[in-house]
Amino acid sequence: MGDASQDSVVTRSRLAADLRRLGLGDADSVMVHAAFSRVGTVLGGPDALIDAVLDATGPGGTLLSYQDWEVGAEIWDDDGRVLDVFRDEVPPYDPATARSARYIGLLAATVGTRKGVRRSGNPGACVAALGARAEELTADHPLDYGYGEDSPFARLAAAGGRVLMVGAPLDTMTLLHHAEHLADLPGKRVIHPEYPLATPHGTVWRTVEEFDTDDPVVTGPPEDYFGSIVEDYLATGAGRRGKVGEADSVLVDAAGILPFAVAWLEERYGA
Repeated sequence: MGDASQDSVVTRSRLAADLRRLGLGDADSVMVHAAFSRVGTVLGGPDALIDAVLDATGPGGTLLSYQDWEVGAEIWDDDGRVLDVFRDEVPPYDPATARSARYIGLLAATVGTRKGVRRSGNPGACVAALGARAEELTADHPLDYGYGEDSPFARLAAAGGRVLMVGAPLDTMTLLHHAEHLADLPGKRVIHPEYPLATPHGTVWRTVEEFDTDDPVVTGPPEDYFGSIVEDYLATGAGRRGKVGEADSVLVDAAGILPFAVAWLEERYGA
């Protein structure tokens, strides 16, 4: 039925051992980004990696996943307003049923459909979580400035949480949008997208205010500059590199990389 040898198959127990070797520990809260195809031939698919993270962090651990929101089409004009032709057709955002944006990848999509998942209420900055602190870290996600104060990203750092990149490009570390929010930079771009939100009383339209996360928040940095921040942080000796399955992976402390990223930004692009 196949030609995969036993040695080439990556198992849940191997993944958990790799994660512990990388430094993931009991009761850790960890935001995971993964390019799942790089992990190898995984017995159990992406669920095995999710379970391995929860195995490594134990009953007190929590896995978080950036989700965004899958709408399926570009429905906004340049001002963030939903185009009239689509307005009556857009399904409202409902944390109970929303799907992760497809560009985020297979692991995020799998997290978002797991039993017991908690998903935050901000469509564009949505975070899903599984585990002991899932509700605490995702509840009452502000609609305005969803990467800012009291967001799941801020709470992750305050809780001593971590960020794990499993084969994922380092410039996809979503936590660094929180650093963009915190950094004192002149000319940060602000956007005002509108979203339909599901409520017990029907759909409510809400225009939110947010720093632009589709591009660097100010003019100057290259599009992939988050990767440079992470590499420079790792070069200080902070964080850990290693293999998770077959994937080159990185683990950093959220509370460590955030002030580093803020200083990195302000030194290069501040007033």
